[in-house]
Amino acid sequence: MSEAPRSFIPAAGHDWLLPLYDPLLRLMGVDRIRAALIDEAAPQPGDRVLDLGCGTGSLAIQLLAACPEARVCGMDPDPKALGRARRKAVQAGVELEWREGFADALPFEDGSFDCVVSSLVFHHLAPNTVRAVVPEVRRVLRPGGTLNVLDFGAAGHGIHGLLSHLASHQHGDEDVAGELPELMEKAGLVEVESRPTRRTLLGEVFLTTGKLPDQAA
Repeated sequence: MSEAPRSFIPAAGHDWLLPLYDPLLRLMGVDRIRAALIDEAAPQPGDRVLDLGCGTGSLAIQLLAACPEARVCGMDPDPKALGRARRKAVQAGVELEWREGFADALPFEDGSFDCVVSSLVFHHLAPNTVRAVVPEVRRVLRPGGTLNVLDFGAAGHGIHGLLSHLASHQHGDEDVAGELPELMEKAGLVEVESRPTRRTLLGEVFLTTGKLPDQAA
């Protein structure tokens, strides 16, 4: 018997809202917020970079623009969002790798990436999924590789604002946002840091980063 397909929350919440997703993020100033993520990730020539939960591909395209010699892969479970991402890349005249998949079961070999980034994705995930994602990301990082997560909430802060009501509706009252730095440390990442970047109507956005030691165990 074949397994039932896994469910996921579309980038815009509902498929019919997908055309409004990019304009909404621009209205929220997400492109400016992502600049901090790109600066922190700082892709270098030859680096392989994974945009985890790439949605419609804006961040992946921005990462490649920051370093055209990097190899950027965007991954998302939503085929409709990936279709839009591919079209945007063609319009921009850039070549990226696009993969369909789930963050807690990455379709990549161990040590495949120098850098993994994620923008406004983790708050969509159920708490148990987040706890499975971080070790999986650690698995695909090369020694010295980094994980950079831009999302709402951080250790000691949690999720506040309008997003708190949305997250509670999706996943119950459990707030895993504050666990992310601890989860990264438990997975073996070092130099873990979480800092605020911007306050929005949906809540305060934090950038949480960590690094796999150069000599990973």
